[in-house]
Amino acid sequence: MVVGDIATGTDVLVIGAGPAGYVAAIRAGQLDLDVTLVEKDAYGGTCLNHGCIPSKALIHASGLAHEAGNAEEMGIYADPAIDLEGMVGWKDGIVDQLTGGVEKLCKANGVNLLEGTAHFADENTVRVSHGGDGQGSESLEFEHAIIATGSRPIEIPNFDYSDEPVLNSRQALALDSVPDSLVIVGAGYIGMELATVFAKIGTDVTVIEMLDEALPGFDPAVARPVKKRAKALGIDFHFGYGASDWHEHGDGIRVEAEPTDGAAADGGQVEETADTLELDADKVLVAVGRAPVSDTLELEAAGIETDDQGFIPTDDRARTNLEHIFAVGDVAGEPMLAHAGSKEGQVAAEVIAGEPAALDYQAMPAAVFTDPEIGTVGMTEAEAEEEGFETVVGKFPFQASGRALTTGHTDGFVKIVADADAGFVLGAQIVGPEASELIAELGLAIELGATLEDVAATIHTHPTLSEAVMEATENALGHAIHTLNR
Repeated sequence: MVVGDIATGTDVLVIGAGPAGYVAAIRAGQLDLDVTLVEKDAYGGTCLNHGCIPSKALIHASGLAHEAGNAEEMGIYADPAIDLEGMVGWKDGIVDQLTGGVEKLCKANGVNLLEGTAHFADENTVRVSHGGDGQGSESLEFEHAIIATGSRPIEIPNFDYSDEPVLNSRQALALDSVPDSLVIVGAGYIGMELATVFAKIGTDVTVIEMLDEALPGFDPAVARPVKKRAKALGIDFHFGYGASDWHEHGDGIRVEAEPTDGAAADGGQVEETADTLELDADKVLVAVGRAPVSDTLELEAAGIETDDQGFIPTDDRARTNLEHIFAVGDVAGEPMLAHAGSKEGQVAAEVIAGEPAALDYQAMPAAVFTDPEIGTVGMTEAEAEEEGFETVVGKFPFQASGRALTTGHTDGFVKIVADADAGFVLGAQIVGPEASELIAELGLAIELGATLEDVAATIHTHPTLSEAVMEATENALGHAIHTLNR
């Protein structure tokens, strides 16, 4: 303990109030544990303040403006004006409402809230430093701790986020005017989501990616409609390039990118010869992934182990290498999803309270809020076969969906993978309208051990997009009505 510190104690210390941390704190409070939640910035973490919620707000708003201005086929003629400052102000109002709600929920469940930055002093004590001159610090002793400090955007050499033209995702979501042109480094889900937003509000967008395709890690058949739609929105792609530097040029900047194993413009294949790429823009957005916030915690003082990238390894009960210290959310590594972090936080709290809880990721969904959206859960066909399953696959295109036709969004499909013998649903991939919502039904099917027959026999409302799920299961069974059976 530091001389002059105020010393207090708690049953459960939670460090970080993002969707993993505040869920852990609330659940622990519900289980009658004495809980202290330490947060240095804002309740809700990156997700509510600078990531999931604000990005989806701008995705919706930009999509609304784009649809209104491109609905001539429906007999609608409009030319929306974009006030980005007003759009961001609307987004900030949503954020304030949600973060205020988190604080109220924590207090209502008996969670002690403490503002400051936590550092481990030993395996049962942290020091919490309070911001501002003369605010000092205090020591906090705990029986159990849950680390939920999240992640931050990765910075690449020569692209410093303190330089005004260089943006990370947080800064991009706070712009008050629409850039005429934007280079985005990285074609993962963050880069592709933000590319869609800015293209729809009138920015000329160019995306460069070191690998040979957009949305690496996703089934190419799922990523293909997203890339096709992005190109229709005017987004240019350069694959096989890594951003190397930038400098001021004219009224804007010039971004330089070097070929990796070769490069290609707009295609998904990488050529073997290519020169340095030079792209002019107003700003450059770096979206190459996120790194864990673990370097500020002085983990070594408590003996907590990390891997080479700084993530904290955990077991299926969210425990670290120390029995009484847990790690949840992005700081614990993949899957780096807000809803995964929330589940991990819930499990950690229940384990501490002596409940029989454990993590099971087999029905963990993931979504990408591009145009069209992507939703996935469970195993792909290839993954199922690698696990030794004999598979049967059902597919239904949104072009055959009456509801999709009435919305003007017909790109994509529902694909369901099942065990050929027993019919159990093993996984699903959806690319199309409202994929992030539709995937929940198939996650539930996997969780409950439902079969193709179970899903197909469930009557779905007509006309809805969810009928596409039913039709895909019927296609796997060989008796789909509105598409040809294989």
